Amino acid sequence: MENEFKNRLAKFLKPEQFIFDAPMSEHTTFKIGGAADILIFPSSSEEVSEVLKLVNEFKMPVFLLGNGSNVLVRDKGIRGAVIKFSGEFFGKIGAEGNKIFVQSGAKLKDVSNFAAEKSLTGLEFATGIPGSIGGAIFMNAGAYDGEIKNVAGKVKAVTLTGEFVEFSGESLDLDYRHSVFQDNGCAICEVELNLSPGNIDEIKNKMADFTERRESKQPLNFPSAGSTFKRPRGYFAGTLIDKTGLKGLKVGGAMVSEKHAGFVVNSGNATAADVLNLIEEVKRRVFEAHGVTLTPEVRIIGEE
Repeated sequence: MENEFKNRLAKFLKPEQFIFDAPMSEHTTFKIGGAADILIFPSSSEEVSEVLKLVNEFKMPVFLLGNGSNVLVRDKGIRGAVIKFSGEFFGKIGAEGNKIFVQSGAKLKDVSNFAAEKSLTGLEFATGIPGSIGGAIFMNAGAYDGEIKNVAGKVKAVTLTGEFVEFSGESLDLDYRHSVFQDNGCAICEVELNLSPGNIDEIKNKMADFTERRESKQPLNFPSAGSTFKRPRGYFAGTLIDKTGLKGLKVGGAMVSEKHAGFVVNSGNATAADVLNLIEEVKRRVFEAHGVTLTPEVRIIGEE
């Protein structure tokens, strides 16, 4: 079956666009995770559609991945196909007036810089978020009082059966760390962003300020998946964890960051099991101390 699937893929993808038995530790920012049966890098919406049709035909499980910055892949890896929207293959960016049109694999940093060069404001908040524009739509990414909801226009996507669909406005269902794509499973392919004319120097100064704040507060010297926990209503997860005295707490190679308690980091050769056990221990101790239940923001995927 593997050879037949490979031969069918090779009819419309280049050899460098798919890898069998791909270690996911090389394709996630946590640098953790077992192998995926097959990792596929499409370069167009049409290729996404063809891949999904083929995956359906072979009745394979499929997982959609952006920059790999908000996920933890379990140690046994991922069965079936992983479609990764990579900036290398799926990251074209263009502009027309106050609108930016971008393939979903483009990194937020690159899109923010592109907007700045076009003197367009509204995306400064995203400059340091370590994800793709598709991931930002999927999670309604936000920082420094900005969120993708404020600038998202039309989103072109492909259903899991390979059909083209479009979403905009209320149909995107953008809310705190939520979008319609978490419910419908569609592959986000192309995003239109509605920005406003601005002053290039003011835009770049704002981006530099946000970058400096992020670098001074966040543990960027260790691999991580960004903020580990969602913000509990009325609290900040990092503050609760810090008040519980958990900075520096370790399980194997996983550690609560000593710089920012809201981050679990890979301090060296951490396994997914280490991270998951540490998350559970943090949740237990925070609940005991404050009566607040923390919920992971990181998506936990793969075979248990």
